[in-house]
Amino acid sequence: MLSRSRCVSRAFSRSLAAFQKGNCPLGRRSLPGVSLCQGPSYPDSRKIVINNSSVFSVRFFRTTAVCKDDVITVNTPAFAESVTEGDVRWEKAVGDTVAEDEVVCEIETDKTSVQVPSPANGVIEALLVPDGGKVEGGTPLFTLRKTGAAPAKAKPAEAPATAPKAEPATSTAPPPPAAPIPTQMPPVPSPSQPPSSKPVSAIKPTAAPPLAEPGSGKGVRSEHREKMNRMRQRIAQRLKEAQNTCAMLTTFNEIDMSNIQDMRARHKDAFLKKHNLKLGFMSAFVKASAFALQEQPVVNAVIDDATKEVVYRDYIDISVAVATPRGLVVPVIRNVETMNYADIERTISELGEKARKNELAIEDMDGGTFTISNGGVFGSLFGTPIINPPQSAILGMHAIFDRPVAVGGKVEVRPMMFVALTYDHRLIDGREAVTFLRKIKAAVEDPRVLLLDL
Repeated sequence: MLSRSRCVSRAFSRSLAAFQKGNCPLGRRSLPGVSLCQGPSYPDSRKIVINNSSVFSVRFFRTTAVCKDDVITVNTPAFAESVTEGDVRWEKAVGDTVAEDEVVCEIETDKTSVQVPSPANGVIEALLVPDGGKVEGGTPLFTLRKTGAAPAKAKPAEAPATAPKAEPATSTAPPPPAAPIPTQMPPVPSPSQPPSSKPVSAIKPTAAPPLAEPGSGKGVRSEHREKMNRMRQRIAQRLKEAQNTCAMLTTFNEIDMSNIQDMRARHKDAFLKKHNLKLGFMSAFVKASAFALQEQPVVNAVIDDATKEVVYRDYIDISVAVATPRGLVVPVIRNVETMNYADIERTISELGEKARKNELAIEDMDGGTFTISNGGVFGSLFGTPIINPPQSAILGMHAIFDRPVAVGGKVEVRPMMFVALTYDHRLIDGREAVTFLRKIKAAVEDPRVLLLDL
């Protein structure tokens, strides 16, 4: 037979969810010595009195219903007008727990990679597109089961306690007894019993050790394959189209960097203090290119092959080639003709930071009327850049090296840079190309040319 307290406990466990005002099931049961009353401490509580001596206070708990729509489907974000599809590269797998705004996958397009973050905290239930699959804007990517809290970050595993170093064991056993010195000569075998021997035919040759498999030692000759990403495919396609379409020709010159280096050394601290930016050399070439493009507008133009017309642009948008692990990207500095050194330097810094973080949007790379490629950051001495279609010219910068040059009839060592201008000879003649490059040379060697508009 159950005791009175155990009976009350069992009744509580069966009807705790039904404890409400006026309809308590325990109030209708005939338990001797048990009565219920409203608790004074909490409005949603009851007091249990047993034999007028024991008082128990029960607090009711309310829980919210489980949300029925806790599984959501995440779609591909909309692309720019010039991009129609991309390839998916998954960062997470089914069953992984993700936090809000954590990147689940990246979509590689012709121009950049678009990151797709998680809209909420949750667990990935299904991947609706295989890795490397093609998607368009609005295509369902994955389903996510939302959870209430962000996933807890795993604590770094504590380093195991270092075991005490084993001390060299000291031998406590007594040394083995020395062998007794023989006092008699060993017996000599009789000649009637020759030593046992085996015939040569009975001796089996021992197997030689197996040779190492090819490629397991030094001089490994192996290979592996990786799928070419969409950006690299697009770069290859565009560069080959440029070779097949444009009549590319390259002209060269060299620039004495002494004056621009002196100007940078003299004013870099004041420039950094006022604008919170480092003064570099790229801004000088961008500004000089904008000056030269205004003097030679045909270099800023392009041929419309469909209509056989020449399109002259009244604005200057310069693309600056930036190398990333995924390929070459060319973010655009717009309306350069209206910018000063600080504006150009600030824009270059922002675009470079976005490129390193893989955060460039497609809008950052659309357009462009002229391109500057700086191979000098990798130590390039000389090179011929390829036109970035649909543009008509590209300027190639190279590394700065001290070289002996003739200055005023004397040989002096100066910091020199080779520059190259590749242009579409269908539109730009050699005279315009050489004049354009000499304008850049003059503006970089003596920045006062820009101030005086010479």
